[in-house]
Amino acid sequence: MRYTFLILIVLISCLTSCRKDFETVASNGRLEFSRDTVYLDTVFTNISSSTYTLKVYNKSNDDIQIPSIALEKGDNSKYRMMVDGMTGRDGKGTFFENVEILANDSLYVFIEATAGIEEANPTDFLYTDKILFDSGSRQQDVDLVTLIQDAYFIYPKRTPNTEGGYTYEGLSLSDNDPKITAYLLDENDPKNGNELHFNNTKPYVIYGFPTVPSNKTLIIDAGARVHFHDQSGLIVANNASIHVNGAPSMTAALENEIIFEGDRLEPEFSEVPGQWFAVILTDGSTNNRFKNLTIKNATVGLFIQNNDGTNVEIENTQIYNSTVAGILARTGKINGKNIVINKAGQYALACTLGGNYTFTHCTFANYWSGGPRSTPSVLLDNTFSDGETLFIAPLEKATFTNSIIYGTNSIEIGLKKNDAAAFNFDISYSLIRFSDTNNQFTDAIYDFVKNPTSKNNIVSNFRTPNEPKFKNPQKNNLKILSTSSVIGKGNPDLIIPFDVDNVFRTSPPDLGAYQHLNE
Repeated sequence: MRYTFLILIVLISCLTSCRKDFETVASNGRLEFSRDTVYLDTVFTNISSSTYTLKVYNKSNDDIQIPSIALEKGDNSKYRMMVDGMTGRDGKGTFFENVEILANDSLYVFIEATAGIEEANPTDFLYTDKILFDSGSRQQDVDLVTLIQDAYFIYPKRTPNTEGGYTYEGLSLSDNDPKITAYLLDENDPKNGNELHFNNTKPYVIYGFPTVPSNKTLIIDAGARVHFHDQSGLIVANNASIHVNGAPSMTAALENEIIFEGDRLEPEFSEVPGQWFAVILTDGSTNNRFKNLTIKNATVGLFIQNNDGTNVEIENTQIYNSTVAGILARTGKINGKNIVINKAGQYALACTLGGNYTFTHCTFANYWSGGPRSTPSVLLDNTFSDGETLFIAPLEKATFTNSIIYGTNSIEIGLKKNDAAAFNFDISYSLIRFSDTNNQFTDAIYDFVKNPTSKNNIVSNFRTPNEPKFKNPQKNNLKILSTSSVIGKGNPDLIIPFDVDNVFRTSPPDLGAYQHLNE
């Protein structure tokens, strides 16, 4: 032990004798930067950006001191900086004095922006500034550039309370539901005008749960973009309706597609699941239509609860990256054509507590990569349990034709039948992923996959892969290649003339929502 202690003393002495006193010299104007311009990705007006990083290098052999690091617009700038953990003079993040960098070392500058459309250049909507390092002949600079996008902001009204904060308007969906930040859309809103008619002149950004009032219809024009803030959604109330009127697009800009997604516009958020909650069609909503719509990055894309005697018409609709389900229905009534769903934490499609469903030329796939998944891509269930009570309702009809039910699991169709209520379904002219290697599913209800030719189905299992040959399912590209096993296997009597991309279908048609690619 004594010798170990002596060795430590010697080492410490050596290290101390070699140590510099860190005396600094003035900056020589030869700093180097990780980039000449920091582009902060597009943000909505007055919404804070993500934090971006600039690295500053001192590649000299001297410890240096930078007299000042400042934003050119000073305290009026809409940018904020943090330099190596410091917030600068007065904590404003706009001016820093006597910043040191050791020889052959570096420091980090973190940058954010919160700017309004009125502060941007009116010709290109860019808001700009510069970071100035030092002054005079030794001054160096880095440009800052942010694109500001104007939008309609829809949020609950608030009133000041006696405690100095605000009370937000809210409502309960029923007598048994807790009050949430839900509020009625206003036909005569002082800022947004008619909130029951979303146009395509600029995007809509939604906070909380705006609700379509009873006996009213929310109309959304082709080309509209709707962005939902964290944990927000859209509610269609009893006797209310929503008409999503998208149309086929002619270019890659999807100029006529309607898109629902989160409000983070940075590229790294473009495919992140669970950024907002859901579009909710509540008990008794009526005459709902969705056409040429893309829903991305929700918890549940469409949550359909016991809509009235009318069908929810869903056509040419794509739903991606849902943490729970693409479509979750409870006693729903859906007529679906050219639907594409992929990447859901549990189900691409869950038809629970019975209902009445017709799906034609649909692709229900699940290539979820966010963790293990034990649930099938498609679930048919005539029950629902809230944890204490089991509810049962008849599955009047669930018809799948000319469709694909597929994914990364061995079994991608789940049937949960309670004999106390009807359980009627029919799957024909479809490709189904069903590899029952242990022969667990022997009930006659599975005859559509055990004896697939009786229903003109194609089964993908261990012995007969029968792959759909999606182009790139991990990137939500479920177009089928020319080597797919589903080409020309559909029922021509039930053909939908154009696919989800408005491409003319040949007859007999391919299965799924897409006409195959010639590649």
